[in-house]
Amino acid sequence: MVNSPQNPRQDLDLTSFSAADGQPVEWLISDAPVPYPEAVAAMEARVAQIAAGEAPELVWLLEHPPLYTSGTSGKDSDLLDARFPTFATGRGGQLTYHGPGQRVAYIMLDLKRRRPDVRAYVASLEELILRTLAAFNIRGERREDRVGVWVKRPDKGSEHEDKIAAIGVRLKRWVSFHGIAINVEPELEHFAGIVPCGVADPRYGVTSLVDLGQLVTMTDVDVALRQAFEELFGPTTALVPEAAV
Repeated sequence: MVNSPQNPRQDLDLTSFSAADGQPVEWLISDAPVPYPEAVAAMEARVAQIAAGEAPELVWLLEHPPLYTSGTSGKDSDLLDARFPTFATGRGGQLTYHGPGQRVAYIMLDLKRRRPDVRAYVASLEELILRTLAAFNIRGERREDRVGVWVKRPDKGSEHEDKIAAIGVRLKRWVSFHGIAINVEPELEHFAGIVPCGVADPRYGVTSLVDLGQLVTMTDVDVALRQAFEELFGPTTALVPEAAV
């Protein structure tokens, strides 16, 4: 997604994504890795329920076993080494990697009653990541020509940057799903099997919180992520891990 310099994402108003009725968003954390097809099926079902007014909104935090996903703009040529299963998916974006040590947050919100603005929603997800990283003294940055969140890496050379978090969303009846992935401590070498998000420039790589020297746990990240989410989107209520999506 490329945005006009006259209307960059960082200038969008992100203050109006709280639900007017103040109903809390359910917050679910899965402890065991979730197979990708199972996660997509669960999201599809929950999104239909949310759209029909039959279930609350949901944020689902999980990890996947090692795999690649290809979004609606994915190119076969970006799959360099099919060392893991590859799944075509309906989210926006190109190829990305998911695996242990990466916090995936699938965010299912009814934008029709919050704010029906896809560009502002994507910007709000970027802001969610930026605030989460800031809790660990990491300065993430937006790039108008590259969706996701990036950190400067002067230690690697002039103009070098690494991606620390990815974003890919889909909407059905104005209910969002898919979401964000923050690299906490994944095996970064696994990204070498693809051209991540179609960015082939050698100045742009991939990093993680631990790679940047932050010795944090997944639980630490979850706490910061929830606090940032509530600042942007409103209250949440925790579900027990056994709760069904």
